[in-house]
Amino acid sequence: MKIIKKIFIGIVTIICLFALYLLIVGLIPGFPEPRQPLLQSSGAVTSESSASRKDVIFSVNDTALSAWLYMPEKLSAPVPCIVMGHGFGGTKDMGLETYAIRFQKAGYAVLAFDYRHLGKSEGEPRQLVWIPYQLEDYAAAIKYARGLKQIDPSKIALWGTSMSGGHVIVAAAKDNKVACVSAQCPGLDGRASGEMILEKIGFGFALKMMVHGQRDLVRSWFGLSPHKIPIVGKPGSIACLTTPGAFNGYSKLTPSSFINEVCARIIIRGDKYRPVTYAKDITCPVLLLVCEKDNIAPASAARETEKLLGKYAEAIYYPIGHFDIYTGEYLEKSLNAQLAFFKKYL
Repeated sequence: MKIIKKIFIGIVTIICLFALYLLIVGLIPGFPEPRQPLLQSSGAVTSESSASRKDVIFSVNDTALSAWLYMPEKLSAPVPCIVMGHGFGGTKDMGLETYAIRFQKAGYAVLAFDYRHLGKSEGEPRQLVWIPYQLEDYAAAIKYARGLKQIDPSKIALWGTSMSGGHVIVAAAKDNKVACVSAQCPGLDGRASGEMILEKIGFGFALKMMVHGQRDLVRSWFGLSPHKIPIVGKPGSIACLTTPGAFNGYSKLTPSSFINEVCARIIIRGDKYRPVTYAKDITCPVLLLVCEKDNIAPASAARETEKLLGKYAEAIYYPIGHFDIYTGEYLEKSLNAQLAFFKKYL
């Protein structure tokens, strides 16, 4: 009994010390919030615009989400629709229009939206990236598109990139009425991504990042203002994404209005998000556009996803890094591949 009592006291002591540690981390004043302004965007993928684009709003749990709706000019019957959401911390004005216009010209409707807490959508705190909320937002966008009289509800396609490349896999697994899915440089395994990033930043730096995440999470429990860190930063800095090429990659994609901040609690959640585990439940065609030199979303996770998808998978592997697919030669290659895919299944 004495041994059991000592073990119990030891466990309680550890729990109490950890709780005290969390309170200190969460509530101590003067904890710095790092800043990292992006380079001025050249607008490389945001210059094209559509006169026929309409601003629309749909709601999730009484929160209004801002979206752009593109309709093809000639409507003789209800048309297929491609639903688009951006990647980690991304907003619809961060290059999605380049894709949307090409899809629109090919005869498809497109619905591109901002997640709650980001861009023009409502939601407090601002700059919160929380995976369960974003998955709800995707489902709400699909529901909204299906309810439009100009759109054929049986021909809804999902489009995702980077983190949302994982979201569309989860969404399609939960909604067997989705017609097809296109996922480019998809984030399919948070654990694999975390291991890859850990190798580059080191364990000590990872612990420092974890403290930022813990501080924000604890503050959320008490209804306090969030603790934010940059979405992307230069290698060696405090930011969610600091792998080589990430800072310049975001700088090329983002408009001047982009806010390079995110509530740090996502650090606690990100490695637990594994869309690859949903692949076995998908019953529609999936196009995977994979960057073989990707240092954010490892190609190994895409290969595993392709294997689990089986007959539903169509995969194309490009010898490029994560951000190379958004501009230049490989933007055109990926767009042409997606247009051929949508023509085949929509």
